[in-house]
Amino acid sequence: MNNLHLYNTMTAQKQPFMPIEQGKVGMYVCGMTVYDYCHIGHARVMVSFDVIFRWLKQLGFDVNYVRNITDIDDKIINRANENGESIFDLTARFIKAMHEDADNLGCLRPTAEPKATDYINQMQNLITTLEQKNLAYKGQTGDVYYAVDNFAGYGKLSKRKLDEMQAGASERTNVETDKKNPFDFVLWKSAKEHEPSETKWQSPWGVGRPGWHIECSAMSTCCLGETFDIHGGGHDLQFPHHENEIAQSEGATGKTYANNWLHVGFVNVDGEKMSKSLNNFFTIRDVLKDFHAETIRFFILSSHYRSPINFSDTALKEAHTALSRLYHALKPFDFNEIDIDKNLWQSDFGQEFMLAMNDDFNTAKATSVLFSVASEINKALKNGDDEQAKHFAKLLKTLAEPLNIAQSSPTEFLQAVIGDDNGLSEDEILAKIDERKQAKTNKDFAKADQIREELKAKGVELEDTRAGTTWRRV
Repeated sequence: MNNLHLYNTMTAQKQPFMPIEQGKVGMYVCGMTVYDYCHIGHARVMVSFDVIFRWLKQLGFDVNYVRNITDIDDKIINRANENGESIFDLTARFIKAMHEDADNLGCLRPTAEPKATDYINQMQNLITTLEQKNLAYKGQTGDVYYAVDNFAGYGKLSKRKLDEMQAGASERTNVETDKKNPFDFVLWKSAKEHEPSETKWQSPWGVGRPGWHIECSAMSTCCLGETFDIHGGGHDLQFPHHENEIAQSEGATGKTYANNWLHVGFVNVDGEKMSKSLNNFFTIRDVLKDFHAETIRFFILSSHYRSPINFSDTALKEAHTALSRLYHALKPFDFNEIDIDKNLWQSDFGQEFMLAMNDDFNTAKATSVLFSVASEINKALKNGDDEQAKHFAKLLKTLAEPLNIAQSSPTEFLQAVIGDDNGLSEDEILAKIDERKQAKTNKDFAKADQIREELKAKGVELEDTRAGTTWRRV
């Protein structure tokens, strides 16, 4: 059933995937801090793990996919204060927005989406355990910290040595004085006067709220057990967040926290790291104003999930052109008659696709197989072999299903109006096509060519086929 190999960040190598329980997978992915709209970096994590989720299910696994929601955090408190609203009103609004963005990108909902504020008791129990094991202490300010010096494996995920980090840290200024080590991190934050009452919980260490890192340790182990199969997130979370999760979880249980660590690569914008300070920060909603949601999804899947990708208008336009080729290959058929056929996975192309996906979810190689199949469709149509063409069309749709691309009507995709597009309406385009048809009937080919060029200048491309003239937006 399973020849899947994963690149495990912990071991820094690919290895066969061996689930803890045969036929089942427990997967935890660090989710969003819900104080603002999701950005294109979030989109990459969403889509990458959505495909991993889908492929594991394709292989026959029963997958428990848990992605948390951080709904208590400094940024959330600050934003709610700025807006003069409850943190729960703020987070509810952005959870809804997050779901809308993920739905637009064609992502399945995770099996569970635990919210941090629902797990305060479990976090306090975990901190108490760490305190009992001499891995946590209360500082002078009332904050409770994790004592990294007392956890022998600290740094093993990110391949950092604590003594070397400490040497570098000793040169820094403004180190918080109530920490025993500058790399000790907060488990429980004491309440501040200016913070609203809804952000304060009673605890053995006084009124306060949890630190960020403890949230994921509590939610993941409560939902999936003390050891689970896959832990994922963005590459930027590797240190310190995931490192701190390991220290907390393994410090408390003495057991391996996660057997496999998967990290999604960075998104750069025009060659630079995305950041608000560089004014190159794009929300998913920003991008959806100019590009089809499936184009964004295809752009993300065109690169291996671990590699960095460069986000730009040019790259998205290229992705749209490439995805349009797949839809164009499917266009000659009645799409409702192009059924998913699981038997086609046994074909040579099916096996090639499966080999790519089982090699650490290599969607870049997998999508290249789809273009090979599209070429076979076009070749068969050119040779007049409609049955063979239809066979390959079914194969294309079947193989593309786990990626959740090329599953819509080709006409709907190719003619879709994007965002607040002020281009020509469908009626205007059809009127121009009729005008061109009349010009050709009158043998006024110069006018026919002029109309074609006018439409092209307005983002509409015509194609003359035996069945008549069709069009698509470009």
